[in-house]
Amino acid sequence: MTGSDGAAAASERATLRRIDALKVVDTAAVLARRIRERFPGSGLAKIAEELHAITRESAARTEWLRRPNWGLRIVAAVLVTALLTVVASTLVRVGLPNKVASFQELVQLLESGVNDVVFIGIAVFFVTSLEARRKRARALDWIDELRSLAHIVDMHQLTKDPDRVQEGRVDTPSSPKVALTRVELARYLDYCSELLSVTSKVAALYAQDFGDGVLLAAVNEIENLTAGLSRKIWQKIMILDRVADPREGE
Repeated sequence: MTGSDGAAAASERATLRRIDALKVVDTAAVLARRIRERFPGSGLAKIAEELHAITRESAARTEWLRRPNWGLRIVAAVLVTALLTVVASTLVRVGLPNKVASFQELVQLLESGVNDVVFIGIAVFFVTSLEARRKRARALDWIDELRSLAHIVDMHQLTKDPDRVQEGRVDTPSSPKVALTRVELARYLDYCSELLSVTSKVAALYAQDFGDGVLLAAVNEIENLTAGLSRKIWQKIMILDRVADPREGE
């Protein structure tokens, strides 16, 4: 294998080990189009369009998370430098004692020094973590957006039960009206599962290049949520495969 072939193979492996934001956008676009064509004007089609819009925004959002914020970094560097300069000048001005008169003075000196080091360390950490905390806050807002969308998808599939197309069912005045055949209902539920899957992939994009522990935990919550909701949907689909719809024989 030549050097160029090895580089190409390494590049391909790197691509396969990352989620491509543009591919997620394309997947969401195709899914929205499929839902719109099969269920035009439906609430699910509107949700799919909204998810497609979010995936388009996610490409720019992930780039913002990955790109260094040089403004905040310069401000942090200036503040840290100023803080350390003040501390150094204070030590030079006050001076260190040439000798310690007693053990008690030594303990007091060490205690004061430790406290100063701790407070300085906290101040430095606060300043240097400004960029990460700002990005984390924005990313968590985007994760909450996805969490809400997942629950909305769940609300749409909530009344889509297999017994809605079962022969001999008895409805009450408050029973949900589902005018779908068995095949249409199966496709509707399958689309809901696909929407949840794309939602979890968008969440994973936010954590892909921003290794923050709090954000990773939030992404894991989204993945667990969408996986749990998808399991409920596929249980319905499996039951639906065994249900006979009298309208299919008409």
